[in-house]
Amino acid sequence: MPDTPSQLEAALPPWLVPIWGRLGQARAADRLPHALLIAGPRGVGKRLLVERLVGGLLCPSPLADGSGCGRCQDCRLVRAGSHPDLLRVGPDPESKSGEIPIEAIRELRERAVLTAGRGGRVLVVIDPADRMNTAAANALLKILEEPPGPALLCLIAEQTGRLPATIRSRCQLLRQGIPSRDQALRWLEARVPDGPMSGDATAVRLGLARGAPLRALEEVDATVLERYAKLRASLLGLALGERDPVGEAVAWNEVGARLSLDWFAGWLCDLLRLAAAGADARLDDKDGGAALADLALRIDQAAGHRLLGRVFHASGLTNTTANPLLLLESLLVEWSRLFSR
Repeated sequence: MPDTPSQLEAALPPWLVPIWGRLGQARAADRLPHALLIAGPRGVGKRLLVERLVGGLLCPSPLADGSGCGRCQDCRLVRAGSHPDLLRVGPDPESKSGEIPIEAIRELRERAVLTAGRGGRVLVVIDPADRMNTAAANALLKILEEPPGPALLCLIAEQTGRLPATIRSRCQLLRQGIPSRDQALRWLEARVPDGPMSGDATAVRLGLARGAPLRALEEVDATVLERYAKLRASLLGLALGERDPVGEAVAWNEVGARLSLDWFAGWLCDLLRLAAAGADARLDDKDGGAALADLALRIDQAAGHRLLGRVFHASGLTNTTANPLLLLESLLVEWSRLFSR
């Protein structure tokens, strides 16, 4: 975490400024709710926003904009992850399910009812909140119905639809979407690790990250770009009947089911756009557009949409106990069959 006020100021991306301003107004008026639900796609800065908020609330001498000073004992404790008044809840690292279990919420309730150790309020961060299992969600609902004293709960989620409506209704929703492309490109160009990039190269990174700048910065490097090109070649080879889907699934699984399925969905979307709009289609992957254009003439659009739905469903299973290799094999077999009819 940054140490100086100037670094703290620079850490907040410009598209988060409006939400931060609303939080500042609520804090100044002493009208912060007891529970916030910060929602949005991966890589838009939800966690930056929450960290800035909790740091400012726990700091006894915050800056004028509400950020923590970065120098006091409280800020150092937050930075070290040992502040007694900051409780974090996440998935059980020992579990393969990736879920937040009920035991974590029960422990949270026991700790949150205690008086704040350093005299302020207790801050709770549940991340990602949409990974709570049913029992954990029900336990959290009881906490939200009877807030434990001066506590603020911050729930972070990508898919709010996975949260029960009873929980969503008891939180103030702050939703951050994908920023404008121009704003995202300017921010990303200034922060790439190897110095300034050409506009085209930056745009490729941003496109692979579905327009999410932090995701592009953290997840898309030269190695990822190379893997992306290999899987695209694999997909085209499968469509032409030149490769075996079961064998190719192994390579896809080595990249990681979550990432490869995300790319698969992007290529399918581009393909269906080309099938519907032809050369006028707006594509996420312009480099692969020429090869996909030939396939677009052969695809049954209804079958393509069904496959896209299955890809989205499989993406939702990547954090469960489902076998990722079997998921990929099934989807790649279906992809091959689209063009063998």
